[in-house]
Amino acid sequence: MKILFVHQNFPGQFLHLAPELARRGHDCLALTDGTNMREAPIPVLRYRHETPLPDPQATRLGRNYTQMSDRGVTVARAAVQLRDQRGYRPDVIFGHSGWGETLFLKEVWPEAKLLIYAEFYYRGIGQDVAFDPEFDRRGFDAVMIAQGRAAHLGQALLHADAGLSPTLWQASTYPPPLRRMIEVIHDGVDTQAVAPDPGAGFALPDGRVLRPGDEVLTFVNRNLEPYRGYHVFLRALPAVLAARPDAQVVLVGGDGVSYGPAPAEGTWKERVLAEVGDRLDLSRLHFVGRVPYDRFKALMQVSRAHVYMTYPFVLSWSMLEAMSAGALVIGSRTAPVEEVIRHGMNGLLVDFFDVKGWSEVMTEALADPDRFRPLRDAARGTILSRYDLRSVCLPRMVEFVERFAPRA
Repeated sequence: MKILFVHQNFPGQFLHLAPELARRGHDCLALTDGTNMREAPIPVLRYRHETPLPDPQATRLGRNYTQMSDRGVTVARAAVQLRDQRGYRPDVIFGHSGWGETLFLKEVWPEAKLLIYAEFYYRGIGQDVAFDPEFDRRGFDAVMIAQGRAAHLGQALLHADAGLSPTLWQASTYPPPLRRMIEVIHDGVDTQAVAPDPGAGFALPDGRVLRPGDEVLTFVNRNLEPYRGYHVFLRALPAVLAARPDAQVVLVGGDGVSYGPAPAEGTWKERVLAEVGDRLDLSRLHFVGRVPYDRFKALMQVSRAHVYMTYPFVLSWSMLEAMSAGALVIGSRTAPVEEVIRHGMNGLLVDFFDVKGWSEVMTEALADPDRFRPLRDAARGTILSRYDLRSVCLPRMVEFVERFAPRA
């Protein structure tokens, strides 16, 4: 088949799928944003998208759709050029619906099968919006704005032949008529690359190297922000560091905002640190920013306890990779996490807002690692049996795509 991948940040979720389909003999091509310079495993074409932001007064609730459909128009025009100038006609298009790129591709190639990576469907009530009243006390206007953000996501799936979501909970965010179009297959974890390693080491900025067996508490996210529980984690730390004088805490993440609003001033990192910093031994608190993947993997291999929190939102790859590396994951008792972690069986769960509970569980995990070794082993077993890239997820994704091959 000729398979076209569409993702403004390719390879994204297609990192393993695209080269595997190419290896199987399919003619694979990717279409991505011109600013995306990531290394790609298959040939790539880039489109140039420079649309001004819409006037909020003119577009009101439609401003999100305006932005997404503008990108969709850009991609559709690039597709028309690809069709008319090169004679390119894909059998299957597989695109991420999050940025509107797939909205009009069926109008360019109506004979192609269109598959949608359906990552998340926004709702005004019952998910991430207003989950945390400390930072999100918005009224009904905000509920309507959030629900309005789903317009392009619904349209993308309605015009597609099928959708794919990485988790059951993320698929469940879609309304029932759309949910029936979605198959659930996770992107997969490379359990051969991400595995326990007694010889691992993680160098701190001051030159010290942390090793397996050291008392290391870890926290990892793309950015340190409320959506991923940074504020709750930091507020729980003073009691932990007081109880465990040898503990070292390593936080991975940038200072920006991936999800939700930015603080009125400064960064979330600075705001929360200013609140609790005078009660922390900052010599044992290591903010290392964003790190290369090999460094992240080594950190998970030396971690005695790894904390992962999230609002009811998209589940991070990092939590599953931490489990694959043999870390003891202490997760928030929120639906995305509960789909994977069973309390006391393959990890530990704490109510998202229970600062005292987080302090107690983190302290226990650091104090008695042998007690929780069975949970670490079970965590890796969960990843091997349900999320392994090569034996579970990749074969299912390949079958999902090849199912739409044109009949001879």
